[in-house]
Amino acid sequence: MLHYRGLLFAVCNRYARRGLEVDDLLQEAMLALWHQREKLVSITSPPKQAAWIWRVARSTCVDLQRRSPVSHPLPDHYDAPAADPSLHAALHELITHLPEPDRTIVTLHLEGYEYQEIGQRTGLTKNNVGVRLMRIKEKLKEQWNTK
Repeated sequence: MLHYRGLLFAVCNRYARRGLEVDDLLQEAMLALWHQREKLVSITSPPKQAAWIWRVARSTCVDLQRRSPVSHPLPDHYDAPAADPSLHAALHELITHLPEPDRTIVTLHLEGYEYQEIGQRTGLTKNNVGVRLMRIKEKLKEQWNTK
């Protein structure tokens, strides 16, 4: 697998936002490949191995990019708005009126659970959790704007 390190570096370098992030992406990609090493061993053709390694590395990088959004530092003159408890209460009220399992999905998401973890708790797939969360957010926006 060492002869594919150039390929791995190229993929991770393409998806890195900052120079230091390349090392993190390389480490995660190598970990993902290690977890799927039986699949790699079963592929005998070097071009197919390279294509498979590229796909795994790219998927790992994209997943990590999704999980850690870009954060830009706030300007020095930024004055954060005061937290209005009535806004939180109004949003909480909208969430409590959601049907099950939407209410559970949103609650787990707000508690910081990953899509995979929410899926395990609710019996949904990771992708289904993402789609449902997007639809729930749209529903909440509509209800918020009509309020």
